Amino acid sequence: MNILVTGSSGWLGQTLVPRLRLGGHTVIGLDPVPAPTTDIVGTVEDRDTVRRAIRGHAIQAIVHGGALHKPHVATHDTSKFIAVNVQGTLNLLEEATAPGSSVDRFVFTSTTSLMISQEIREAHKRGIERAFWIDEEMVPLEPRNIYGVTKRAAEELCRLFNHLHKLPILILRTSRFFPEEDDMAHAIAQSDENTKANEFLFRRLTVEDAAESHVVALARAPEIGFDTFIVSALTPFSPADCEALIADAPSVVARYFADYRDLYASRGWTMFDSIDRVYDSRKAAERLAFTCATGFREILDGLIRS
Repeated sequence: MNILVTGSSGWLGQTLVPRLRLGGHTVIGLDPVPAPTTDIVGTVEDRDTVRRAIRGHAIQAIVHGGALHKPHVATHDTSKFIAVNVQGTLNLLEEATAPGSSVDRFVFTSTTSLMISQEIREAHKRGIERAFWIDEEMVPLEPRNIYGVTKRAAEELCRLFNHLHKLPILILRTSRFFPEEDDMAHAIAQSDENTKANEFLFRRLTVEDAAESHVVALARAPEIGFDTFIVSALTPFSPADCEALIADAPSVVARYFADYRDLYASRGWTMFDSIDRVYDSRKAAERLAFTCATGFREILDGLIRS
């Protein structure tokens, strides 16, 4: 297929574009920042740029990963988020469904961040008895910042265009896969490497798995039609663990991974005392037929080998 990938210079794009090319696809990367994985230096804000990219390269599929992200909240104003994340998505959808377009599938990279309201984020301050079990059925969705609000708005545009034009569209709400240090690192006792390892239990995946989920979504979109999936390393936990995860997370983890304490001790690592949310990616496993290759077990196996 001829595939347009937006955000091709970013962390995901730099992994996804080569993966798609390895699969035999012709990939056109679009991003405002030059990079080896980017063919067109431009922005999705510009309708003409989007039109030329789609029509000029006979694009058949779009992966829309380009966006302003949470770290940009501190450096970009609200209107820029609207322009990139909402208007940019609209530009792509309108050109994808315009007369003469050969686009027959669309994959939108969304985020689990839009599922975390201010109430959920601050729940630990007021004391809670159970971790939040987060799946695609959770309502209401009340994003806590302009990043989440604009990604949610873009999801709704995807839903609308599938309804109006029957364009197969899959939305992937990816959890954390960024390499940067947590923006709350100053309040976390664990090191960055330790923190990321812990998060594979409930809210992280590798960038390689994030890229692979998009490859699978591209293949499955025509069959599925429209749906939204949480994409994260498959958690070992169940809803029955939610109370214990708040009270004593290390003991819960030890029930599932008897060797983790010794492996962590050898590194001077520790588990979080409490885990207040868990992303459930079972729907992606069951309906999309995608499961992350790297989970917490694989992280522990890596510690054994190192």
